[in-house]
Amino acid sequence: MKKARRHYRILMLTTLTLGLLVWYGTSHSIADEGMWTFDNPPLKQLKERYNFTPTQEWLDHVRLSSVRFNDGGSGSFVSPHGLVLTNHHVGRDQLQKISTSQKDYVKSGFYAKTRAEELKTTDLELNVLVSMENITERVQSSVRKDMNEKQALEARKAEIAKIEKESLDATGLRSEVVPLYQGGEYWLYRYKEYTDVRLVFAPEQQIAFYGGDPDNFTYPRFDLDMAIFRVYENGKPIESQHYLKWNRQGAPEGDLVFVSGHPGSTDRLDTVAQIETQRDYAYPQTLKTLKQRVEVLRRYSSQGPEQARQAQGLIFSLENAIKAYNGEYQGLLDKNLIAKKEKEEREFRALVEGKPDWKKEYGSAWQEIETAELKEREMLKPLRFRSLQRSFSELANYAQTIVRYVVEVKKPDSERLDGFHDAQLASLKFLLFSNAPVYPQMEERLLADGLRESLEVLGPNDPFIKAALNDRRPADTAHELITGTKLADPALRKSLVEGGETAVASSNDPLIVFVRKVDPMIREMRKSFEDNVHSVETDAGEKIGKARFAVYGKAIYPDATFTLRLAYGTVKSYSMNGTIAPPVTTFYGLFDRYYSFNQRPPFDLPARYLERRERLDLSTPLNFVSDCDIIGGNSGSPVINRKGELVGLIFDGNIESLVGRFVYDGTANRAVAVHSGAMIEALRKLYDAGALAEELEGKMTKNAKVG
Repeated sequence: MKKARRHYRILMLTTLTLGLLVWYGTSHSIADEGMWTFDNPPLKQLKERYNFTPTQEWLDHVRLSSVRFNDGGSGSFVSPHGLVLTNHHVGRDQLQKISTSQKDYVKSGFYAKTRAEELKTTDLELNVLVSMENITERVQSSVRKDMNEKQALEARKAEIAKIEKESLDATGLRSEVVPLYQGGEYWLYRYKEYTDVRLVFAPEQQIAFYGGDPDNFTYPRFDLDMAIFRVYENGKPIESQHYLKWNRQGAPEGDLVFVSGHPGSTDRLDTVAQIETQRDYAYPQTLKTLKQRVEVLRRYSSQGPEQARQAQGLIFSLENAIKAYNGEYQGLLDKNLIAKKEKEEREFRALVEGKPDWKKEYGSAWQEIETAELKEREMLKPLRFRSLQRSFSELANYAQTIVRYVVEVKKPDSERLDGFHDAQLASLKFLLFSNAPVYPQMEERLLADGLRESLEVLGPNDPFIKAALNDRRPADTAHELITGTKLADPALRKSLVEGGETAVASSNDPLIVFVRKVDPMIREMRKSFEDNVHSVETDAGEKIGKARFAVYGKAIYPDATFTLRLAYGTVKSYSMNGTIAPPVTTFYGLFDRYYSFNQRPPFDLPARYLERRERLDLSTPLNFVSDCDIIGGNSGSPVINRKGELVGLIFDGNIESLVGRFVYDGTANRAVAVHSGAMIEALRKLYDAGALAEELEGKMTKNAKVG
C-alpha cells in the first residue's frame, strides 16, 4: 500500500526530508548499502566484511533503545531515567509550539536545570517498537483468485484493519501492519506509545543549523543539531532498562558503526514507469508549490518580528524540502540514473521470464503498473489540486479531519478510510485536540494561496473550484473562512467530534460548512485513484515482490517505510571538489568558518560561543561522516559502535546523497552526524549543563533531581 502513502506524503510535507541519500548504486555485495529490518539484519555482510555478528541480545537492546518521533524523525533513549536524544530540527516543531512572543525557545534555546523546570510538549508522541510478527500469509490469503484488483484491495484493507484492531485490543499497544517488498511481505509492528514528553535541553537555532541554507546538505559541517527530551509516565520519568551508553570518544576513522532509526520513504524498488511519473509530473508540481508557499510566508514574515517568529518553522521545513526535492529531481533528470534503473529492470524481468512458472505467475506485473501509471498521470492534477492539504493550513486540515471523522467512525472498521481505523484513532485524536497555537493571519494567507493555485491549475469551471470559490476571489474566500472559524479552539474541535454527525451537520462554522461542500469531490478523486491505480499497483507490486524473493531470496532489503531499520558502514572520508573531505570536523573549524565569513549571517555565532571560547578544547571533534545508508526520517538516529554505545547523532546527508531515494552509491554518499564528544563538551563548557552531561555519561547519583 506504499503507492498511496507516497502521494499523500508529497501533499503533506514533514521534516522527514532531512538526511537523504545518493545514487549510481553499486551492487549489494560491494557497498555498505541497505536499510535493513531487524528481523532480517545483514549478518552475512557484517561477518564477511567486518568479522562482526550482532547477537540477538544486541539487536533487541538497540531496537528497544530506539525511538520514533511520530511527527517525523528518530531518537534514542540515552539514560535509564527516560532521556531521549534527537536533533534540534526534529524537535523544532515542539519548540515552536511551546514558544511565545516573549520566549522564543527556537531562537534562544532552553535548559531545564531541574526536572521541575522541564517543559511539557503540546502534542509529541514517541513510539518504541516492542514486537514484530510476520502476517504475510494471513493478509495475502484474504485475496481469492476470483477477485479483481478492486475487490482484492478491499479484502487486503479489511484484513489489515482486523489484524490491527485485534492486536490493539489484545495488547493495548499501537499496532501497525507494514507492507514490505511492495507487498511481498506484511508485518505487524507493535509500539509502546509515550505522550507525556518534556523538553530538557535545546541549543540556539543558530548553532543547531549553523551555516543555514548554504550549508544544508553539504559537508564539512559544524552543527550542534541536538535536543534532549525526557519521557514521563504516570507523572514520573520512566525507568528504562534499554538505553544507549554514551561513549564521548566517538568512533575513529575506519571504525564500523551502525545507525538505528526510521527512514521515511525510498523508491529504490519502484518500476521505471513509476520513476518516470515522479520525474515528469510529480516533482515539477511539488517544487512549484513549495516555492510559492515560501514566498507567501516570506511576505508574511516581513510584516514584523512576531510574524517572522510564527512563520519561521514552516519556512525552515519548506526550504529544506525544496533543496532535498530539487536534488532528487536533478538526479532523476540524469540519463545515467535512468539507464541504470532500466538495465536493472530488464535483467530482473529476463530472469523472471526465463522460467515458465515465474513468467506465468509474475510476468504481467510490469505492464500492469505501466498501464496504471498512464491513468495516474491523467488524474494527477485533479488528485493533487482538489485538495486542502497543499495549502498547509492547519485549520483547514482540522476541519477536513473532523468532517471525515464523524462519518468514518460509524462505518465498520474494515470499510473506513486509512487514518480512521480503530487502531489509529488514539493518535489521531491526540493531534486533533492539541492545544498548539494557531496563527489566523498566517493561516489566511496560506489557504488563499492554496486556493489560488488550485484555481490556476484546474480552471474556473472545475467542480471543486466552483464549490470552493463560488465565483469569488481566493483571498476573499480564505479571509471569510479563517476570520469566521472558531476551530482554533481545541475544545470546540473536541465537542464537534464527540457530537458526531449531528453536531457537524448542524455546525455553522464557515470552515466546517466549506469542507462539507468540497469533501465529496476530494473523496471521489481518492476513490478513483484507488480503483484505477492503487488497486492495480498493489496487486502487481505483490507479484513483483514475490518474484524478487523467487529470484534473489531475502538477500535484499525493502524500501523504507518510516519503520525501524538498521544501517551499517564506517567512518570514512570521500573525494569532493577536487580534494578530500575530512572524516571529522572540529571546533577549530567552526571558528574558522565564523571568521572566514567576517562574522556575517548565516555564519555568525551565539554570544556564548564567543564569550566562552577559551573554555573549549577546540580540537574536540564536532561533526563526522560515515557511509551508512540513511534518508529523511533518520534525522535524530543514534550512531552506534560494535558495543552498542552511542558515538554520534545523525542530522543530515551530503549533497551527493540527495537522490538516494532511488539509488545508492557508497563512493560519495555520506551520512553526517554530531560527534558524541562535541555534545558533552558543549553541555559542560558552554551551557552550564554539567548535571545533564553527568546523566548522559552515567555519572549521575541515584537520587539526583537535576535535569
